[in-house]
Amino acid sequence: MVNPTNIGNVQSILSQIRQYQTDIAEAGNLDANLINRLSSDQKVGFTDSVKAALQEVNATQQTAAQMKTDYERGAEIPLTDVVMSIQKSSLAFEATLQIRNKVLKAYEEIINMPV
Repeated sequence: MVNPTNIGNVQSILSQIRQYQTDIAEAGNLDANLINRLSSDQKVGFTDSVKAALQEVNATQQTAAQMKTDYERGAEIPLTDVVMSIQKSSLAFEATLQIRNKVLKAYEEIINMPV
């Protein structure tokens, strides 16, 4: 089940990213004001958000594994619930993997930029 709090966190992060994109597009480059905003308490919020998202993916995987084990042992769990839980877990993991790949690609591009 999707936690409504996490949807709010995702929406908050997306709005921050959109605001940063707007700031960069308007300024043409990173100005001192934007650098100060990025270097302030935003790092802590972003780190906490990433940690919470990873914990949510982990919890989803653990729940799916537990439901699968319980079903195999004969518990009264509908098969559709087990399959849906496994699919949600798989989708969450794939999304996390894709995000990681994009972040690594962006990091490599930044590292390879001429100074």
